[in-house]
Amino acid sequence: MHRAYQPILPSHNKLLQQKWDETYYNEHRKKVKDAAPMVDTKAPQTYMHLHLKLKKLQLEEERLATIERDNRILLEKMSYTMRTRGRLDNKNNYEYKSLNREKRQRELLRVTRENQAILQRITMRQPEYSYLKWQQEWEENLAFMDSISAYPHGWWKKDAKSGKQSSKQKSSRSSKASARKDDDAGEEKHDDGGEKPKDEAKDDEQEQKEVEQQQAE
Repeated sequence: MHRAYQPILPSHNKLLQQKWDETYYNEHRKKVKDAAPMVDTKAPQTYMHLHLKLKKLQLEEERLATIERDNRILLEKMSYTMRTRGRLDNKNNYEYKSLNREKRQRELLRVTRENQAILQRITMRQPEYSYLKWQQEWEENLAFMDSISAYPHGWWKKDAKSGKQSSKQKSSRSSKASARKDDDAGEEKHDDGGEKPKDEAKDDEQEQKEVEQQQAE
């Protein structure tokens, strides 16, 4: 029974109902297939006179024919001139003469004189501002700032230099101290005992004084 056709609505004969349903379905598919669209999606109609412009082609051919005719006439004239001396004299001994040459020269001289006068006025003009006065005022302002400031001018540069010098002195002292320790160790190995030389004692005292002075500063 499960393989038999099962209609949607109840019927007395399942075979007839199956045939009727198939017939209705095929008719429906045929109508859907043959249905015409509501919107026309076809390409628009093409007109020949819009794509092939015969008048333009005619004008272009006439223009080319005119150019060809002019070129042929010019070539004939050139060949005739080359074969014969021609009917014209091509010598031109005409000298150019200007009617307003003197006027243009006078105008040029006038403009030149005016430019020279302007240049002379510019070069002889004294400046409105004196850079010496500006320098003097700036020095006075620096003096005023030094007098009211808590620290002297350029104190940060001095601190940077002193810091660099102290680091260099510390590194040199550490290297000297290590070298002295090595020397003392060598002397102890070779000798059983002995007193420290006077020169080394003086150097140590001088280094201690320098360190104390730097700390005080």
